[in-house]
Amino acid sequence: MAAAVHCLSSCLALPSKLSNLSLNGPSTSSATHSTSTHFTCLSFSASLSHNFFSRGYFSLSPVQRPTRRSVVCEVATTKKPDSAEKRARQAEKRRIYHKSRKSEIKTRMKKVLEALDVLKKKPDATPEEVLSIEKLIGEAYSIIDKAVKVGTLHRNTGARRKSRLARRKKAVEIHHGWYTPNPESVDSE
Repeated sequence: MAAAVHCLSSCLALPSKLSNLSLNGPSTSSATHSTSTHFTCLSFSASLSHNFFSRGYFSLSPVQRPTRRSVVCEVATTKKPDSAEKRARQAEKRRIYHKSRKSEIKTRMKKVLEALDVLKKKPDATPEEVLSIEKLIGEAYSIIDKAVKVGTLHRNTGARRKSRLARRKKAVEIHHGWYTPNPESVDSE
């Protein structure tokens, strides 16, 4: 950690060190000067002027440095997300999804039951009027089956609701005399 702070502080102080830095080395002999590389345009700091480098005041020569040790920065471990909070989010999402499906089931069943009540109270009803109600019952069955399939309703609950619609339809048909129950099936129950 101390090495990282030292490295950071030395990197931040780089422009101030450049003013005291001699890149040619202590000797100005021709042998040293010939191995050095001369750069006419070298601007790596905003604080140093471009003209200073372009006039050729600095020249760079390769320098042997000891091998550096790498500094490993550790990131502080973030808190693992709480599984209870995730479950709460998932449950809320499912609740909203199931709520709309259940609402649709109740609406479809209510429409069917109201239509059957109107038909039952109607004195001069004809058997053809049941066909439109059967279409509504088919739509309600479809919605119930889909809710059972995705897990919104238990399969027994779905079967009970479908049975309620079928029994109510059969009661209306018996009331008007369009359907006569078989006496053998009544005795077996």
